[in-house]
Amino acid sequence: MWLTAPKNTWPRYSKTGITMQLVDTRRGVQYFTFEHHREYQQVQFKFLDAVESMDPNNIVLLLQMNPYHVDSLLQLSDVCRMQEDQEMARDLIERALYSLECAFHPVFSLTSGTCRLDYRRPENRAFFLALFKHLMFLEKRGCPRTALEFCKLILSLDPENDPLCVLLLIDFLSLRAREYTFLTRMFQEWESHRNLSQLPNFAFSVPLAYFFLSQQEECSELELSQARERAARLIQLALIMFPSVLMPLLDHCSVQPDARVASHSFFGLNAQISQPPALNQLTSLYVGRTHSLWKDPAVMAWLETNVHEVLRMVDARDPLVEESEHKRKMRYQSAPRNIYRHIILSEMKEATAALPLEVTSQPVMGFDPLPPLDSIVSYTRPERYLRHPSFLRWHSQHVPSTPSPPGLEAGAGQDLNQGVNRLMAAMRDMLANIQFQEPPRDDNPEGDGDWD
Repeated sequence: MWLTAPKNTWPRYSKTGITMQLVDTRRGVQYFTFEHHREYQQVQFKFLDAVESMDPNNIVLLLQMNPYHVDSLLQLSDVCRMQEDQEMARDLIERALYSLECAFHPVFSLTSGTCRLDYRRPENRAFFLALFKHLMFLEKRGCPRTALEFCKLILSLDPENDPLCVLLLIDFLSLRAREYTFLTRMFQEWESHRNLSQLPNFAFSVPLAYFFLSQQEECSELELSQARERAARLIQLALIMFPSVLMPLLDHCSVQPDARVASHSFFGLNAQISQPPALNQLTSLYVGRTHSLWKDPAVMAWLETNVHEVLRMVDARDPLVEESEHKRKMRYQSAPRNIYRHIILSEMKEATAALPLEVTSQPVMGFDPLPPLDSIVSYTRPERYLRHPSFLRWHSQHVPSTPSPPGLEAGAGQDLNQGVNRLMAAMRDMLANIQFQEPPRDDNPEGDGDWD
C-alpha cells in the first residue's frame, strides 16, 4: 500500500537523512521511530532559522536545496492554504508523505494495525501531521471513504494516546462515507474501555448512524426495528447529557424550534452558559463540523420526536437528568492537550473561538502545533542557532488574536496584507518554475559513522 504516488513534476528523490528504526516488540505490537541523521539535522536547524525569519521565501529557498525536507513542506503547505492555493498546498503535503514513506522500515506496515509511533518524539510528529492534513484535503475533495481509512491509520499508530485526537473526527468521516455499521461496531467495542459516549460527537453520531441504518431497505424488519430502538434510546441519552448541542445545531441547520422547545429552560441559553469551557469546545467543534449531516428533513423529524420525549422526562424529574447534570459539572473541567491540538488543526472557527487563553497566547507552529509537554528529544539545536524566541504565527488563523489598534486596518494593516499577497504571488511563481538542485550523489549517503 502506497500513501501517495510520486508525480512527474516533483524533483527526483534521493535519500534525505531520515530513516526508521524498530525499537521494540511487545505482545505482538511493534514500536518504530523515525530518526534524523546528522545531515538532516543540519537542514532542520536551517529550517528553524527560516521559520524565525518570518519570511516564507526563506523556506522556498531551503526547499530548492532540499526538496524533500518534511517540515518545510508542511509549513509551506500551510502558507499556500492560507492564501487559498489549495492545489499547491495539497501537492506539498503529498510530497512530505512520499518523503517519509521512502524512509519506512522494511517491516513497518500501514495495514497491520500493530505498528506504533510515539508522538512524544519530534521526529515522528511529521508523519501524524502529514496524514491528518492529507485526510482533510481528501474530505474536502469529496473522498470521505479514503479520508476515513487515513483516519483509521492515524488512530492505529497510537490508539491509547491518540495525539491528534482523531476520535473527534472518525465519527464524522464514517457518516460521510456511509460506513454506519463500522461506526456502531466501533462504539460497541470501544465504549467499555474508552467511554466514547462521554464525547459529544459519539453521543450524537452513533444514534444518527442507527437512524440511517433503520432507513435501509435491504435490512430485515427485525434489524430495522432494533436500529430504530437503539437510535431513539441513544439520541435521548445524548440530548440529556449534552443539552447545549440542540439549539446551535438547529441554528446551523436554519431550523426554528417549536414553541415548547424554544421556551423550555432545559435547552435554553443556560445550557450553553453553564457548561464547563472544555465541554463548550467539544460541542462547538461537533456542531460546526457535522451540522450538514442533520439537515435532512427525515432526520429533523426524528430529532424533534426525541427532543419532545426528553422534555417529558425532564418535566417528570427523571433521575437520569440530574445524574447527567452532575456528570457535566464534575467532568470536562479542562481539555487534554491533544484535544486543543485537534481543534487547532481542524480550523473549525466555532471551536477555535472557544480555546482558552493558555493556548491562544502561545505561538502555534503548523509543523508542530502544541508539542507534548513530555517530549522525548534526541537532538537539540546548537547554541549558535538560538538567535531569538520564535513568535511566528503562520497558524494564527486558528487562534483569535487581540484586535488591532483603531486605524491600523485601514493603514499599516492594509499595507501588510498587500505585502504578504505580493510575497505569496512571487513564491508561487518561484515554486512553479523552480529548477530543483539535485543533491550530490553518494553511493552510501546515509554513511556508517556515529550519527548519535
